[in-house]
Amino acid sequence: MKPGGTARLLVAAVAGALVLGLTACTGDDARGTAATTVDGLPITHFASGLKANAPKPDLNVTNLSGDDSDKVATATIADVEDYWSDRLPDDFGIRFEPVTRLLSYESNGPNQKNACGDTRRNVNAFYCGRDDSVSWDRGVLLPNMIQQFGPLSVVTVLAHEFGHAVQFRLRDKAGISGNTPTIVKEQQADCFAGNYFRWVVEGKSRYFAVSTSDGLNAALSSLFLVRDSAGTSATDSQAHGTAFDRIFAFQLGFEKSPKDCAALTLATIQPRLTERPFDPTDRNKGDVPINDATISALQASLNDSFAGAKVPAPSIVATGGRCPDSPSTPPASYCPASNTVSIDLRTLAALGRPVDQEAEFNGEDSGGHGDFAALSEVASRYALGIERGVGASLTNPNAGLRTACLVGAWAAATSKSTRDLRLSAGDLDEAISDLLRPESLIASDVNGRRVDAGFTRVEAMRIGYLQGSGPCSTQYG
Repeated sequence: MKPGGTARLLVAAVAGALVLGLTACTGDDARGTAATTVDGLPITHFASGLKANAPKPDLNVTNLSGDDSDKVATATIADVEDYWSDRLPDDFGIRFEPVTRLLSYESNGPNQKNACGDTRRNVNAFYCGRDDSVSWDRGVLLPNMIQQFGPLSVVTVLAHEFGHAVQFRLRDKAGISGNTPTIVKEQQADCFAGNYFRWVVEGKSRYFAVSTSDGLNAALSSLFLVRDSAGTSATDSQAHGTAFDRIFAFQLGFEKSPKDCAALTLATIQPRLTERPFDPTDRNKGDVPINDATISALQASLNDSFAGAKVPAPSIVATGGRCPDSPSTPPASYCPASNTVSIDLRTLAALGRPVDQEAEFNGEDSGGHGDFAALSEVASRYALGIERGVGASLTNPNAGLRTACLVGAWAAATSKSTRDLRLSAGDLDEAISDLLRPESLIASDVNGRRVDAGFTRVEAMRIGYLQGSGPCSTQYG
């Protein structure tokens, strides 16, 4: 973010004014399916992970141990091979061949080798095309991920790596050559992982069970953890993508077919990629403190952005984050009686502290979730005031998703702004980080009720960012 000519956040100029329109939606008795499903599948709640009756994988793994990381890793490889053994012949007319070599190693232990080099201090999981192998670090990487997000984090990472093995088999059928940009290969691999997860969620796996609530949330959180650092360019030879970009590709795969993933090219992904370097005028890597001046800039940005709704704009007031006469959702609450957004500035400032990505990766306190996480929470309560002004329900099942969608539309508008507050590299990932928190406000209704599926919350904000405010009314009525 960036205020006072040196921050960056959000707004889009149309004939000198920033405009996001919104139309009235249905009332409290609406029964839209968006809030109750994940791409047509019911929202489910159960313990996700390795099935108690899962078979023992029949795999030859070099340096295999008996620890939990290897148990989940080998089950994942066996499972994705089950999936692709059907999909490659059915979708591409290609006979499936298992990878040639599997390697488990400890990055903090004795060195191992494959055709891509040594494993010592290589905290990673990777596919090596030189010997058609998949390798994983059971010493640091997998245990850290399991500790933070559970076993499905391992499944997510290795399903992605196996996606590269699929590319190796598809070659020209996936448009893969020696000149294919890394970001295209990574987007395809994330998409292929989404294909596989849909199959698991539908109950077709012998090894894993995954719910559409906490289960998919863990998968998305894993992709968030292994995102590129803010300010990385999509043209970087090692670029894997922002969390926003990676989750987009995963969700595309979940909703579409392997053929759709194989069809991803630089031309098709470039218009919606969010990975870019910091602007030369960005200070402090785009981070601004959440203080009175920043909130004042936020008020101006939101007023300009939603001027097209032609309704009274809510005022943002630092009165503790609670409403005196209606339900409250601290640290920010929309108060209908006064048409104000009450905020707890101190709590928001803590939420908006810069992210320490290295500490986050190691499972330590990473500080805050970033300035855009805090400002998006306030923007979501402001959006509720605009929705009320046009006659939309603030409590129907889709109200939270409509609100997240409008926050996304606002973010896209501000990315084009020349005003005091505009979007910076990494800001969208900060919003993703907040959306995946159980207590996030961004996709909640006026009473703080949230959709259980993080997948659906993230998708709603993404739709607003990429498509504007129109679908916020039509899709989340």
